[in-house]
Amino acid sequence: MVEAVGRISLDTVLFVIGLVLLAVALVMLVSMVSNFQTGAADQAGVESGTLENPANYAGILGAHLSYYMMNGLFGICSFLIPIFLIQLSMRLIGSLKVNVVKWFLHESVWMVWGSVALAALSQSIESLNSLFVFPLGGGHGLQIYDSLERNVGSVGCIALLIVTLILYLVVLSKRTKEFVRMTTNPTGYLKNNASEEVPPIPQSDATDKPKEKSWWKRLLSTSDEAEDDEPVDTADDAPAPQSPRADTVVMDFTPPHVEKAKPSKPAPPIDTPPEVSTVAPVPITFERPGDDKQAEKNTVGSPVDEQAPYDPRKDLENYRFPRLDLLKVYQDDGITINEQEQRANSERITQVLKNFDVEITRITATIGPTITLYEITPAPGVRISKIRNLENDIALSLSALGIRIIAPIPGKGTIGIEVPNNKPRIVSMESVLNSRTFEQSRYELPVALGKTITNEVFMVDLAKMPHLLVAGATGQGKSVGLNALITSLLYKKHPAELKLVMVDPKKVELNIYASLAKYFIATLPEQEDPIITDVSKVVQTLRSLCKLMDHRYDLLKKAKVRNIKEYNEKFKAHKLNPENGHAFMPYMVIVIDEFGDLIMTAGKEVELPIARIAQLARAVGMHMVIATQRPTTNIITGTIKANFPARMSFKVMSQIDSRTILDRTGANQLVGKGDMLFLSGMSGADPVRVQCAFVDTPEVERICQFIEDQPGYLEPYTLPEVEAEDSGIAAGGSQMNESLDSMFDEVARMIVVEQQGSTSSIQRKFSIGYNRAGRLMDQLCKAGIVGPAQGSKPRDVLITDLGQLDVLLAQLHSN
Repeated sequence: MVEAVGRISLDTVLFVIGLVLLAVALVMLVSMVSNFQTGAADQAGVESGTLENPANYAGILGAHLSYYMMNGLFGICSFLIPIFLIQLSMRLIGSLKVNVVKWFLHESVWMVWGSVALAALSQSIESLNSLFVFPLGGGHGLQIYDSLERNVGSVGCIALLIVTLILYLVVLSKRTKEFVRMTTNPTGYLKNNASEEVPPIPQSDATDKPKEKSWWKRLLSTSDEAEDDEPVDTADDAPAPQSPRADTVVMDFTPPHVEKAKPSKPAPPIDTPPEVSTVAPVPITFERPGDDKQAEKNTVGSPVDEQAPYDPRKDLENYRFPRLDLLKVYQDDGITINEQEQRANSERITQVLKNFDVEITRITATIGPTITLYEITPAPGVRISKIRNLENDIALSLSALGIRIIAPIPGKGTIGIEVPNNKPRIVSMESVLNSRTFEQSRYELPVALGKTITNEVFMVDLAKMPHLLVAGATGQGKSVGLNALITSLLYKKHPAELKLVMVDPKKVELNIYASLAKYFIATLPEQEDPIITDVSKVVQTLRSLCKLMDHRYDLLKKAKVRNIKEYNEKFKAHKLNPENGHAFMPYMVIVIDEFGDLIMTAGKEVELPIARIAQLARAVGMHMVIATQRPTTNIITGTIKANFPARMSFKVMSQIDSRTILDRTGANQLVGKGDMLFLSGMSGADPVRVQCAFVDTPEVERICQFIEDQPGYLEPYTLPEVEAEDSGIAAGGSQMNESLDSMFDEVARMIVVEQQGSTSSIQRKFSIGYNRAGRLMDQLCKAGIVGPAQGSKPRDVLITDLGQLDVLLAQLHSN
């Protein structure tokens, strides 16, 4: 029995206390309501102490309780006492989230003030006293009112009540002061405000100053959120919903007989930047400090030498950023706790470890949107490798889709076991973009990817990565991740500050952004489709980007700066002359989907310019995001991996694919549907598990339509023109097709099957002369089937299977 009592958790104790308080509050409420009808019959007996047959519905206890509270304390305002007890009991039970301290303070003020105000009202209107068997303000109200009336009179008492009410409302909201000013002098107030020029607030600015809650909304709020967590208006006519807090739910399941170890100091959050800023601030006025004499000269009418800084947004100064109400709000987008599931999993984990003689001192659960992280603290002397080797046994015990063990958790003295939730919830794009982390970010290219296990918004700066490699099997969320990345940029950047180059070999994934051609898309001259789908155009575009990169570096050299940020600051300050070729440089983000298909059809013609851009383009504001569903070594080569330190991996099918993309296992153990690992590329950094934000196609369509409805540039942003014959295999295919050897297809198939090619092997196997074999080898090299000569070594074979070869041969012969 003693052991059973010792196992009662704190939550159970609070639940029982809540039920008791609820019962007490209901009894009080019933007795006080009954007092309106039965008070006259019970009053004499209560005052004399001889009450035997009470008429009150709550019996003798109810008669005495209602008499004491309504006659002796606060009168009608005494009803706030059982109301508060009901709120407190519901909070303890867990069925209602309410800030108990806030409600206690507010209801205390209303009880004291209300009892005095009702006492003053009953003294002014004597007919009210005949309607009730108790004083309206109770004994407390009458005593305070009598004291005030003797000292300041009835008029002074009423004035004091009005002043205290206004002071209370001023504490709740600053709008009370404006209301008082307008009430006392409406004509002068409107005249003074009309004379001030107030600039319009754009609907699209997601970082406008948070709108203050009115006092009645604050008073009726039942949220546990802090008073400073106010909703943010993103439109003049449509206020955005309040952003949910990124609370970390941690539950302790340590057995009661085990002494709990002190938790380690948590690591600082990864995604919250130290600075606070607004989204793409628009400079309104700029002043240079100077002496008073110079200021006088300027006011008299003398010409001002200093020019206002250049604003690139002036070309589209009426552009409005997309509103948050364009995104869908999901009902289940919140923290849900299934304590029974968490407790059962913790007990199973503890039992499995105990079966293998692994002792632990503490176990806690951190509940995330898709994954729950169980942190265990092993007992002294337990080897970490012993726990890591039990991964399959723990997964079998939990009947989970797949678990991942982090041993140890960086920055903590614990071991983490990530277990999928039975009912994962959706992380909406609206909840991520509506968070303070995103609104106050000062990143150059902010990308909000989703939420971590601790329910914190995960953000990265694409400008600092500087390039991102995305991988994942089909249907695991790769395309949704790209949409989340692009949507983040559209919500933060002005068209004058960002240009996108989109490559989509599948022709359907990124085509939804084609309507943004005159806003955000950069294209080749005379290119009809803003989204590049043709392989020949891909190679030509990449070469054009290389040419643009070289041109930008020349401009940086002339300006004597090292990166695009310094260059643009110098240009805005009018320190660079546009007549010398200088111009404002927008950031450029190159998004390439299905990179594996490009490598399969174009090979080195695509890989080499991508590698060159990845190596050099960071300083001039050009950043690449490439995605593939085939993270194999022949697709993601060593050259690509070396220049793409930041990796984002959704679920893959094997450990080999996980090692290819992340250089470690783990991606094969994800649960899919947006579950991903993000590797920042910093030295010693471990992957961060993130649930990717979900943005559906209708949401992207609404965003693009909102932007398209606004005035845009006359023409899309044009990339430098390059020679068509330098654009790759497709341009040269027509020339090659005229002189292709009749044995070209047969020789190509032999080399791909054997994965080794040399002129001597062709000569020997096909019984042809050396000159003809040499010509065939040159044609194979130009077609991208084999690599360049390496001396005495055989040439590298760039095509890995016959399927790729058939696609390439069909393209060559079609030209």
